[in-house]
Amino acid sequence: MRDYLIRGLAFNDEIRFFVTKTTDLVEEIRQRHDAYPTAIAAVGRTATVTTMMGAMLKSGDRIDIAVRGDGPIGTIYASSDELGETTAYAKNMQVHIPSNSQGKLNVKGAVGAGNITVVRDYGLNEKYTTTSPIVSGEIAEDFTYYFAVSEQVPSCISLGVLVDTDNSVIAAGGFIFQVLPNATDETITKLEKVINDIKPISSLIHEGKTPEEIADILFGSGKNYRILRKNDIVFKCTCSKEKYADALVTLGREELETLAKQKEIELVCSFCKQKYLFSQTEITDLLENSQ
Repeated sequence: MRDYLIRGLAFNDEIRFFVTKTTDLVEEIRQRHDAYPTAIAAVGRTATVTTMMGAMLKSGDRIDIAVRGDGPIGTIYASSDELGETTAYAKNMQVHIPSNSQGKLNVKGAVGAGNITVVRDYGLNEKYTTTSPIVSGEIAEDFTYYFAVSEQVPSCISLGVLVDTDNSVIAAGGFIFQVLPNATDETITKLEKVINDIKPISSLIHEGKTPEEIADILFGSGKNYRILRKNDIVFKCTCSKEKYADALVTLGREELETLAKQKEIELVCSFCKQKYLFSQTEITDLLENSQ
């Protein structure tokens, strides 16, 4: 089953929801960065929630997230848009620490304490930045708190990444549902009971449950919700040689003159690991054009 996301409204439009499978996305991130289990669990959860937050945007907008903890994984970066084109990585992808007391990957220990920064890029140099503290390091709880405090939207978030014995990702995904102003106490009570009883999202996906089937579990049946949109989720980086050339120019003439003495330089994208080679001639041209 391919990765995809559904978004919609439930219980007479009292609840807004997003449900997604991101197994292939997270496995591609793992492969590109040779990530260890605890690291990919943390990065995969962050990539999944960023994907769902991207689905909240309008066409052409983009969301960039940084989870800046003091744990061994370092800062986690993720980026997505309304099309479901997502990338993510962490400063140290080769992190694996002992499991927690429940026998699960210790994401909290890898992330540590710190804060979350969310930047919404609306184009035309219009950006909106919000921050909130990391309250647990488990990612889902941290973004639940973010929505409640920074956006004043009561939300429930579930994120999961299941890693096999060979370190490959065999299931990943998540859901967000948000309580709208017209929600009744009865609806909220129903959802609270479901959340208390539901299996981990990674287990549901590993069992082969589709986003629609997970929505059925959340809301009772298809008659209790309607899907407004469905789109594929893919790994896609926005890097390009042209962007790196522009970045080189910003280094200034002195630095460019130093680089121009080299036969060739290689730049590597942190998100996707794509390599970009610049010849001595290309650096010289950038130097001349920067005058």
